[in-house]
This record gives sequence, C-alpha cells and structure tokens, in this order.
Amino acid sequence: MIFNKIRLLTVLGTLALSFLMGFISIEFLGDYGWTVFILIPFLIGFIPPYAVGLRDRISKKGSYALSFGTLGIACVCLLLFAIEGIICIAMASPILGLVTWLSSYLGYRVSTGTNQLTPNNTTALLAFCSLAFMGFDYASKVENTIPVKTRVIVNASIEKVWENVVTFNEIPEPIDWIFKTGISYPVNATIEGTGVGSVRYCNFSTGSFIEPITTWQEPTLLQFDVKEQPIPMNEWNPFWEIHPPHLDGYFQSHRGQFKLTEMSRGKTELEGTTWYTVNIQPEFYWTIWSDFIIHRIHKRVLNHIKDTSEK
Repeated sequence: MIFNKIRLLTVLGTLALSFLMGFISIEFLGDYGWTVFILIPFLIGFIPPYAVGLRDRISKKGSYALSFGTLGIACVCLLLFAIEGIICIAMASPILGLVTWLSSYLGYRVSTGTNQLTPNNTTALLAFCSLAFMGFDYASKVENTIPVKTRVIVNASIEKVWENVVTFNEIPEPIDWIFKTGISYPVNATIEGTGVGSVRYCNFSTGSFIEPITTWQEPTLLQFDVKEQPIPMNEWNPFWEIHPPHLDGYFQSHRGQFKLTEMSRGKTELEGTTWYTVNIQPEFYWTIWSDFIIHRIHKRVLNHIKDTSEK
C-alpha cells in the first residue's frame, strides 16, 4: 500500500517544507528561481522514498509512485489555495517532472544502498543545500536582455507596408492555440503624433503597451521604448480568480523595432524585434517559453500587416 501511515506523514511533511520554502522564496526574497523550480521538486522527489526506505522496504517503482504522487498533490494544492494557475503549472511541468524523477531515483538508491548516508548526515546535507540554493537565488539576479527577431516577406511596396506598421486596425480573433490559454495577444495599434516623441499604443487583450517613438526613419525603421506594459497573461484557475506575483515585473519588455527592407519593387522584408528580460530562473528553461510566445505574438502582428498591405 503506497499511502500507509509512514508514507502519509512523510508526504505531508515534505509538502509542508516545500510550501514553506516556496513562500519564503517568493514572498520574502521575491524570487521565482532555482529554489522554486529545482530545489523544491528535488526535495519532493527525494525525501518521500528516502524517508520511507529507511523504515520499510520500497521498490524503485514504489519510489517513483510516491514522489510523483507527492508532486501531484502539491500541484493540486497550488490550485486549491489560489497560489498558481493551470497554465503556469503546465509550463513548469517538464522541468518539475525531470527533477522529481532524478531525485526520486537518488532517494531510492540512498535509502536502500549498502553505503547509504545516515539520516542525520542526510538531513544536515539537505538543510545546507537548501540554504545555499536560497542564498544563491537572492545573490544572483542577473537579467540578460534577450532579443527576439521574426521576419515575413510582404508582396507590397515598402511605403504601403510602412503605413500598416505605424498603426494597424483590429486583428481578427486568434486561432493560434497558445492564445487560447490566456496568454496576452495583440489586438490593434494606434499612435498619437508623428515622428520621434510621438507615442504608439499597441493594444493587447490584457491592456496596452505604451511605446514612445525613439527612431522614425520612414519608410525603413521604427524604434520605440516600452514605457508601460500590461500583464503577460490572464492566469486560469478552475477554483478561483488569481493574480500570481510572477505576472508583475518578472517578464519585462524594454524596447522594440520594425525594420523594413525593400527587396524589389513591390516586395518588402518586414522584421520585428523585441528586447526583453525574464527574471525567472533557470533562465535557459524559461526563455524557451518566452521566445516561443514572443515569436507567436510577432507572427500575429506581422502576418496581419502582410495581409492588410497585400490587399
């Protein structure tokens, strides 16, 4: 039986420790980082099979079942206690699952191996690693500015494309699956004024990007800063309306540009670029998602400009 008394107490203790560490990391240290996405799933994977294996015989299959059962309960609790939404849990699930799987195997081997660590040594090591991880999160907040470029070829003159870059009318409702999840998507764009110093408003489903124009080289280059931006998504929770802290400032768009290149008369290359930072670690993992989403946003805008210009 997977969840006997010892197993149940171990799972509850692991969940309590994990939520305490997550609360400290997010609410007090302001970090969605290595502690949340590496250390906590490591503890969820390692502690249950290790603790149970010290007192009772446990198989490798039983270890995996115990660890992933604990992870599943943790995810349900995130929803029930209005801490997170389904989409962000789904985005994090590959890295959570991988770390849990590896640490579950480690917990199984340590608890059943002939050279296993003693409980006191293991507890001290876990405590030391936990503090080290949280301290590393707090001390290393390096935010790299990341460019994302997307290009389309438009069968229209460069002058016509420019007109539809500066402002564009209502884009039809999205059919792209990523925007069905609550991810913010562009709707239209307006502008106040002309030339450098004018203010462009790129309106999204969750609000408006306010973009002061910094370069106006008609009809080849439009550059702008991002003064204000809306939340990146409407997080969905089946039980509550929620607003997790990571929606505010952890993803930040800083500037953007449209570059137009005349390939031949009546044919134009249109390139859109966004420079952004993501303050969620591990950065290499989360930039996979953010780059993918920004490309889809670019494609939605660029294809609309293409369709409008070609008409």
